[in-house]
Amino acid sequence: MTDQITRDKEKEQAEEQLVNNAFKHLLETYMASPHRKKEEIITKAFNFAREAHKGVRRLSGEPYIMHPIAVAQIACEEMGLGSTSICAALLHDVVEDTPITIEEIAQQFGDTIAKIVKGLTKISDLSRDTDVSFQAENFRKMLLTLNDDVRVILIKIADRLHNMQTMDAMPTYKQQKIASETLFIYAPLAHRIGLYNIKTELEDLGLKYTE
Repeated sequence: MTDQITRDKEKEQAEEQLVNNAFKHLLETYMASPHRKKEEIITKAFNFAREAHKGVRRLSGEPYIMHPIAVAQIACEEMGLGSTSICAALLHDVVEDTPITIEEIAQQFGDTIAKIVKGLTKISDLSRDTDVSFQAENFRKMLLTLNDDVRVILIKIADRLHNMQTMDAMPTYKQQKIASETLFIYAPLAHRIGLYNIKTELEDLGLKYTE
């Protein structure tokens, strides 16, 4: 019994270190960028998201918070986005997956970040649509969102890229559904916005699961 408690404790500490290292890498990437240094609000968003997703795991078994950190890393490193987008990326699943509301996000982080998170939540809600024309509708609504704030689309593409990079633990039917959606919607969107490297990676990953 004591051995099991010790093992559990060691696992918990190792995971905490993994999360801390990933966030540290994100902060270092951001601090090396030409953006104004708003380290405090990014750290606040990370701590808020970490607490909200506490105890939740991805299908791979890793702590769920690793996903928002990875999405924020893509947004920062590969897209060159600043603190507002990084915070929104860290918080992008909080409203969808936890009891926290958009109003609470607005109170804590301001209207701009809350608006981006709301846009991301709307797009995620579309994925639950069972209608056969859902892909075309999804695509149309995403393009309409571009008029609001292009950062919504950029973060959603970063979110999709990380999901595509980490799909191995999913059942085959889900892999194929997500991959075909990626080839139909997200790769063309990335191309249209000028994210050519990401577009290529999305296509490569999509074909890996569909072919």
